[in-house]
Amino acid sequence: MRFADWRVPKDPHVRRPGLIRPGIAILLALLLNIHAGAASARRITVRTEDGVTLNGTYFEASRHPAPGVVLLHMLTRTHDDWAAVGGRLADAGYAVLAIDFRNGGDADAASLERDVRAAKAFLRERPEVIPNSLGIAGASIGANMAVIDAADDPTVQSIALLSPGLDYRGLRTEAALKKFGGRPAFLVSSTKDPYAWRSVKTLTAIGPGTREVRLSDALAHGTVLLQRDPDLVAALVDWFRKTLL
Repeated sequence: MRFADWRVPKDPHVRRPGLIRPGIAILLALLLNIHAGAASARRITVRTEDGVTLNGTYFEASRHPAPGVVLLHMLTRTHDDWAAVGGRLADAGYAVLAIDFRNGGDADAASLERDVRAAKAFLRERPEVIPNSLGIAGASIGANMAVIDAADDPTVQSIALLSPGLDYRGLRTEAALKKFGGRPAFLVSSTKDPYAWRSVKTLTAIGPGTREVRLSDALAHGTVLLQRDPDLVAALVDWFRKTLL
């Protein structure tokens, strides 16, 4: 168990037609390489098993085949909160789907579970995605749904939970994390978010797997931590690099 605390262009000049200065040519080549490696993101929709259409963004991996990662937002927010994480994960070689929960997440547990299953099904159907190598990151209610779903799906190899709760609208995490067992979990909270912090401390002791904790002094909850903790996006990418092959 490991704890990690966080304290709070000029136009190119041409010598003669058709010849570019060598230094400029190198710069252009570097720019082209950067562009080629950048994440390709596009808006998509997925259909749940009960006929609900969900909006999302798919970030295609920079290389294939790729593990898949599902990103789940917090209550009343949208999947756009995950844009920076999705892009960075895709650049690192992961196929990423960030989705909107139905009704902004204001739905019963069974409905939210259908939303998560639809997101995983979308990734598994992609030819570039390794279908039995998935990760899930969630924030607040999305964090609770991430561990609840992963507990019953052995293809979910790693999870990251931002501001989880022991009981969020009846979505309980203790039994789910115990069932998740020896697989690794990354738990993140602000020290100024008392319920999430207490929840993280309790969840850390559950199960035999790696439980890595990141505490931030930023006054924030859920995906708001991504804006107020400038190193958190990189920490999430590093986590999946270590735990999701």
